[in-house]
Amino acid sequence: MIIIVLGLPGSGKSYFASRFAKRIHADYVNSDRVRKSMFPARSYSEKEKASVYDEMLELTRRSVKQRKDLVLDATFYKDELRRKFADAAGGELIFIEVEAEEAIVKERLKQKRADSEADFEIYKVIKQQWEPLRGHRLILLSTNDNIEDMLNQAIDYLKLRDDKRAYC
Repeated sequence: MIIIVLGLPGSGKSYFASRFAKRIHADYVNSDRVRKSMFPARSYSEKEKASVYDEMLELTRRSVKQRKDLVLDATFYKDELRRKFADAAGGELIFIEVEAEEAIVKERLKQKRADSEADFEIYKVIKQQWEPLRGHRLILLSTNDNIEDMLNQAIDYLKLRDDKRAYC
């Protein structure tokens, strides 16, 4: 099973995704970590972003082939990107979208984070470029004190086996 955790910078997606992967005993891939391993000096150019997503796509294909569960953590802000991963996952793809109120995002992005270099200006740019996700997904609202509730909601969502979660 491949699970994509997506959302805008500062939404809490990485905080959630890393803990969720541990909770369900899945491998975890974070786009910021992939970028840092590939590019010591990062430009965030379109070419660089494409390379990061291509690497994540290859890791997805490997996980599918090896029948390993994988949680992917990135903005996935473009529909075309999501479609590539849906094709690679072959129907076993689940989307979890993490959102947060803008005031919370602004405060979070003022703080230094281990992997992400995004600030509020980057948030605003990606928000303008955001292409809404079509199809079924779980939407989680992130606050500063609800991680356990988010994890429990996601576990309950995985228990639904009606396959209505597949990407349309």
